[in-house]
Amino acid sequence: MKMKKSLLLLFVVVMAVALVLVGCKKDPDNGTTPPDDGGTPPAGQSDLKLIMATGGTSGTYYPFGGVLSQAINNNVDYINVTINSTGASAENIQLVASDQAQLAIVQNDVMSYAYNGTPEWTGAAVTDQATLMSLYPEVCQIVVAADSGINTVEDLKGKKVSTGDVGSGVESNALQILAAYGLTTDDISAQHLGFGDSADQMKDRALDAFFVTAGTPNTAIMDLQTSRDVKILSLDADKIAALQADYPFYAAVTLTSDDYSFLTEDVTTVAVQATLMCSPNLDEQAGYDIVKALIENQATIAEQHAKGAYMSKETAIEGVSVPMHSGAAKYFTEQGLTVPTP
Repeated sequence: MKMKKSLLLLFVVVMAVALVLVGCKKDPDNGTTPPDDGGTPPAGQSDLKLIMATGGTSGTYYPFGGVLSQAINNNVDYINVTINSTGASAENIQLVASDQAQLAIVQNDVMSYAYNGTPEWTGAAVTDQATLMSLYPEVCQIVVAADSGINTVEDLKGKKVSTGDVGSGVESNALQILAAYGLTTDDISAQHLGFGDSADQMKDRALDAFFVTAGTPNTAIMDLQTSRDVKILSLDADKIAALQADYPFYAAVTLTSDDYSFLTEDVTTVAVQATLMCSPNLDEQAGYDIVKALIENQATIAEQHAKGAYMSKETAIEGVSVPMHSGAAKYFTEQGLTVPTP
């Protein structure tokens, strides 16, 4: 009888230990605890679902957002990111502020306008935003016909110039660059056209120049080049310095024939940064694991989308225009980098 009781007690102990061990392993259906290489979930958030606001389906943000979300989903076990097509930067900031999205791709200059409530931003300031990392440069490009006789920004005076859609980030960049040269829209015949319409107007010789803020190579510029020889204007070094003094989100960049095969000499200009942002309320560990996944899987991202080639831990902290998320700041500090404080 005593032996039976001893065996029963031993059986109970063994079963209890087994249950504990099973409980420590991840259940693939409920996602309780990810493995060591999949990040540590925030307390009480074993299955974190996030929406990433991107841009239009024909632009860069939407497909690139898809690649970024896949990298996150594949490397952070407790996070699942879904992308949404949107109207891009300004709308994305509002979506994050209202918690209709938790992540977004946004131009860093538009982030600055919204955060500080500058005249370029329509409505009240939106401070409920944080930087996770800069992704790639969106270059300010001034396109003119090669035979136009326009060689400098000053030469735009009196010309028909498209400064981008009204209220767009392109328009803000155009007005700032013109102002650096002492020009306003009163000095030009301002047109308000998107990239494709601007290229079409230049094909028909109804437009002398147009501004583009986008990654390179830009499709509209490449399409125009097949019908009419074009060039891109350089900005003077002192004007670039003045722009950076007034608008710290600008970075100086150089375009070469690697960007556009038709360039016969390098072009110096400025760029803003396409930025992955979030709400500052995103859990610190989640922010850390998202940035870690993207930086450590950059090579795979670059294989899937050309813009991934620009990503690195060093460039990720360039052009930061609003405070960095605490988790991202922790990651980059651990990498030995000095996190900027805009």
